[in-house]
Amino acid sequence: MTYDRLVCANCAGPVNEGRCPVCRANRERLQQQQNPFASISPAALLALVAAMAAVFLIARHALA
Repeated sequence: MTYDRLVCANCAGPVNEGRCPVCRANRERLQQQQNPFASISPAALLALVAAMAAVFLIARHALA
């Protein structure tokens, strides 16, 4: 999960705005832990899975 959708339990503001020290600390922690797939949108991830399934089906059909 990316920090742009998180709400702080301390100040009830978005974590990405960094309104309080808790927000800023969590924002820094999440930025350090961010993996390559964290920035991919759900639609792009779904398209990637669909493309991989299509390649698998085409390869299976070609080798059969």
